[in-house]
Amino acid sequence: MKATIKTQGRQFIVSEGDTLTVNRFPGTEAGSTVEITDVLSIGEGADTKIGSPLVDGAVVKASVIENKRDKKVIIFKKKKRKGYRRKRGHRQEISVIKIDSISA
Repeated sequence: MKATIKTQGRQFIVSEGDTLTVNRFPGTEAGSTVEITDVLSIGEGADTKIGSPLVDGAVVKASVIENKRDKKVIIFKKKKRKGYRRKRGHRQEISVIKIDSISA
C-alpha cells in the first residue's frame, strides 16, 4: 500500500519499509515512534482514496532510526567591483525515519 504524506513542509510518496531523510522531528531520539496524520492520499490503483485536503482517519507510523546533521551548505555572497564578499555555512538537522505501517 502506498501513501502520499506531508511532513516537515515536504510531500513524500511512501510504502511500508521505505527509509526517508526529513528535517529533524523535535523532541525525538533514535528508536522513538512518530505518527504522521497529514496523509493526502492512500492506496493503489482503483482503490485509491484522495483527501480534500487530508484523508480522514489515515495514519502513517514511522520509527526514527537516527538523528544527525546533514552535509555543510556553503552560502557565498559577492557584489562585483565593490569588495563585498561573505562566506557563511550551516549544517541542517535531519532525521532518518523508516515507515513501519500505513493504515486508513
